[in-house]
Amino acid sequence: MIKKTTPLSIAESEVYIKDDELKSFFKKFTKLNSKKANEIREKLTTLNLIKLNEKHISKIIDLLPEDREELLRILPDSNLDENETNTILSTIKEYK
Repeated sequence: MIKKTTPLSIAESEVYIKDDELKSFFKKFTKLNSKKANEIREKLTTLNLIKLNEKHISKIIDLLPEDREELLRILPDSNLDENETNTILSTIKEYK
């Protein structure tokens, strides 16, 4: 029985995959390892931005947007203001 669902990024889901071939396939689509992805999630969560939910954070980790336009395309329903987008972008910038 499923008790809880949590959206994960591709990098974070790597720890739950046992098949080495599948792991190598996943690595083609992400720039991060699971440790760095968890660090980004922790930092984004501690920003306490009300408009940013778990799904949004997973998308950000997967795609690592470089500017405000990319971030707003990834999260069209979030209505982030300029200060919030700058905070998010500066947080993920150190992991690129």
